[in-house]
Amino acid sequence: MVGFDTADDAAVYKLSHDIAMINTVDFITPPVDDPYWFGQISAANSISDVYSMGGKPLTALNVVMFPSKLLDMGILRDILHGGHDKVVEAGACLVGGHSVDDEEPKYGLCVNGTVHPDRIITNAGSRPGDALVLTKPIGSGVLFNAVRSGKLPFKEIEKEVLPQIAALNGPAIEAALNFELHACTDITGFGIAGHALEVAIGCAGKIILEYDRLPFYPDSREMYDKGESTGSNKPNRQMSADYLVLEKALSKTDEELLFDPQTSGGLLLSVPDSQADDLISALTGAGVKTAARIGKIEKGASEIIVV
Repeated sequence: MVGFDTADDAAVYKLSHDIAMINTVDFITPPVDDPYWFGQISAANSISDVYSMGGKPLTALNVVMFPSKLLDMGILRDILHGGHDKVVEAGACLVGGHSVDDEEPKYGLCVNGTVHPDRIITNAGSRPGDALVLTKPIGSGVLFNAVRSGKLPFKEIEKEVLPQIAALNGPAIEAALNFELHACTDITGFGIAGHALEVAIGCAGKIILEYDRLPFYPDSREMYDKGESTGSNKPNRQMSADYLVLEKALSKTDEELLFDPQTSGGLLLSVPDSQADDLISALTGAGVKTAARIGKIEKGASEIIVV
């Protein structure tokens, strides 16, 4: 029912009149040195693809690469512990996995979930008149690199930022499914501009992105000002270049945040404009710390206009 034609978050295969199966896999290198946080963040990142299709995660398989001859196996146990705890929090079952010896640790999950065939949410269903609501801040990519380079102490992101990054998108999608949800995607490696572009192309419409409404993690702007960046910013900019119109004057830092790659980012939800405020209230009531209306869908050629 859903393949790779629209660059969606997961595949969906119809099993019966009432059940469709969601399949996805994702793994990452460590965004932080703490192995337990690494496991939690990577697991939440993998599970998010099921949520973004409107589904419920059921089972997960570990995907592990680890340099067993270079690092203590206790580190691997902590990574797997973090992933296990996040799977349990999602109400799914961790049922096995596979590991290989590699030079750099990598961890993630292959996740299977279900959704009713008539209730699949894709990234391609937005309609003119829809409002776009984002459920997590932006800027995790530059923060992770800043911690690695020593520009930002780990303690500056551990208490406020990491819990949001590692938070499951389950409560957000559960709240959103009570509304007329037309489209959904999670914001990950392509940044807000890249994933918004997928939505625009998917619906053959134009996105008006209101820059001043975008939520950013603390210190993310300051890190770009200090010269920090990521390896994904340049290719993300190139991917969006032919479709991005900057009607608002932005500084170099402001622009870079549009292309900042997210790990376990928030959901971008597309609902009728008349429902957006109630959706934000419902998200807040469900415990979602950040819920912001960041733009809208209009008729027109597929492009993103930043105002």
